[in-house]
Amino acid sequence: MKNLALHWKILIGMALGIIFALLMINFDWGKDFVVEFIKPFGTIFINSLKLIAVPLILASLIKGISDLKDISKLSQMGGRTIVTYIITTIIAVTIGLTIVNIVKPGETISEETRAELVESYSTAADAKIAAAAEQKKAGKLQALVDLVPSNIFKAASDNGNMLQVIFFAIFFGIGLILIPEEKAKPAKAFFDSFNEVILKLIDLIMLAAPYGVFALLAALVVESPSADLFKALAWYAICVLLGLGLMMIIYSFIVYIFTKRTPKFFFEGIAPAQLLAFSTSSSAATLPVTMERVEEHMGVEEEVTSFVLPIGATINMDGTSLYQAVAAVFIAQAFGMNLGIEAQLAIIVTATLASIGSAAVPGAGMVMLVIVLGQAGIPEAGLALIFAIDRPLDMCRTVVNVTGDAAVSMLVAKSVDKLGEPKIKNWDDNYKK
Repeated sequence: MKNLALHWKILIGMALGIIFALLMINFDWGKDFVVEFIKPFGTIFINSLKLIAVPLILASLIKGISDLKDISKLSQMGGRTIVTYIITTIIAVTIGLTIVNIVKPGETISEETRAELVESYSTAADAKIAAAAEQKKAGKLQALVDLVPSNIFKAASDNGNMLQVIFFAIFFGIGLILIPEEKAKPAKAFFDSFNEVILKLIDLIMLAAPYGVFALLAALVVESPSADLFKALAWYAICVLLGLGLMMIIYSFIVYIFTKRTPKFFFEGIAPAQLLAFSTSSSAATLPVTMERVEEHMGVEEEVTSFVLPIGATINMDGTSLYQAVAAVFIAQAFGMNLGIEAQLAIIVTATLASIGSAAVPGAGMVMLVIVLGQAGIPEAGLALIFAIDRPLDMCRTVVNVTGDAAVSMLVAKSVDKLGEPKIKNWDDNYKK
């Protein structure tokens, strides 16, 4: 086991977790045992990753920006990062709408199944609708207001305020660039050292990754709803998974076109982060591993990873936006609604903006989906239709979110001449050919 690569250990942990759960559900006491004594270890693992998410963003982003030593470099990298993220998100939404309109999964749901799903998940749906209603009450520029924290310590105490933490880190980094180098040197040395400590903590936490994902997958299996509900939503799941699969192909194609790195190189480099994203359903929790893999194994220099990836984990949700597009049209089809071209173009815009506002934590996309549904005039109660299968799909779309972040970081690095050879060479030696 010691000689196995990390992603193989994680895969084994995932497989054993599923097998263990399938065995335990055959006993009357099995589910309670997993929930009481196994699931907590998965929660501890996720909490340990979340624990270092904010310190990592502060340390790496401040260090990365201060290393630029030039405001013009920051504006150049920032502009290219945001534009690329928006383009990939629009591609994802368009793919989702195309697939769901061709397959039309909502038309396969019977009235009986629809009523059963709505009844089973109405409470959870109501909670998401209420959360979305609170967001709707805010003013038109509330998102801009929320970007600037009134208290950085309060903002840093909540992982849902990542944009505020990023704003402060960028602002602080700019300050370090603008003051004389000799005065900035002590602060910069502190954050350089702080960043190294956080990276070492990531290494220590990842030693427990196989055990953490074992606990997470075991709990997910024993807590899943009945199989009949999943069967009714199979076509919907196929549409989402097909769209997500196409996005993965598009990422590898774009990376190859612009950086000449092969798909094998790309997916080998990001694999452990993908597996962790699958088991945690959180881009924020996966961020430490994503940054380590992209920098150490994919050749992106630290000043790019420390800027592009934290922003991507917060605003680049390609998998989430694709899912929102498919889910919105699916629910409309289930209720017998025909959405026209204008309504679906509006979904592209709304889903793109909603994905930017989604917190990088499990299930956050569901709240933003309510806004997409409301904008398109689709019954918000239809949210209950997809609750049964949302958790496993959330795991899959988080993988796409993380993969998209890695792909964009490579593109941005190439555009600013910050893409070199990996520090750890576990890639195809012929990738340059």
